[in-house]
Amino acid sequence: MRKIIVTQFITLDGVVEAPGGNETPHPHGGWQSQYRNPESGQYKVDELAAADALLLGKNTYQQFTGYWPGQAGNWFGDRMNELPKYVVSRSLLQADWHNSHIIRDVAKELAALKQTDGGNILVYGSATLVKSLLHHDLVDELRLMVYPVSVGGGLRLFDDNRELKKFELKQARTMENGVIILEYLPVR
Repeated sequence: MRKIIVTQFITLDGVVEAPGGNETPHPHGGWQSQYRNPESGQYKVDELAAADALLLGKNTYQQFTGYWPGQAGNWFGDRMNELPKYVVSRSLLQADWHNSHIIRDVAKELAALKQTDGGNILVYGSATLVKSLLHHDLVDELRLMVYPVSVGGGLRLFDDNRELKKFELKQARTMENGVIILEYLPVR
């Protein structure tokens, strides 16, 4: 059975919005870029190398299509472009990025996708999608790169929906730059 692995950059106050800079109009966009280092970069390379597919929400997919197709010629860019990409959207009419497929029904189609042959399916960003995946118990691993910064508000990964979800710590690592990587497995 394939695993859906969610990976997120997240602040101490739980915000996942605009980690790189201009993805959204957040006044503190770019908070993640101040903490880049070779160690965390290698973690992201290893993470992508272990994936056989990407799963993205519509907004993240549209941001990625504006960037990654032009990043050919390096390992990370080539890998992003060649992997199968599954895009969850009810409104997207077509997915033109190489090897992209649209998924309309999160619970039904992703449960079926997990039963197919293949390896891990990696979810980048896509906070709205991740909330739905958590709700439907489709997340097999949750990886949080917690940054030592608070941005005072924005899009959060966990809403105040009073839904209880429990996780077991698989691994924790502290990077030289103060970023903590927490890898969790859901308790079902």
